[in-house]
Amino acid sequence: MNDFSVWEILMLLCFACSWPVSIIKTLRTKMVLGKSPLFMSIILLGYVCGIIHKITNNYDIVTSLYIFNFLIVLCDLLLYFYYIKRNKAELLLRQSNNLK
Repeated sequence: MNDFSVWEILMLLCFACSWPVSIIKTLRTKMVLGKSPLFMSIILLGYVCGIIHKITNNYDIVTSLYIFNFLIVLCDLLLYFYYIKRNKAELLLRQSNNLK
């Protein structure tokens, strides 16, 4: 008998659909200003807690959704760190050009 919650699966699927939108926008615009690495890190911590719970108490197919979501958010966080220096440099350049 499957013991997992349909609601938990639906929640994780909704998140799994929303994070790629953020990643695609970042890849298209190459802009990450306004994103919060702290927020993404807290989300990652939440997924780690969910994974630990699933492994230690209720290991089932839903565990793979937690891992998948973790990897998607991690990808978004890595893109943030990849683009942030360039974005800040571009912003400073624009601001200095506006002062002239």
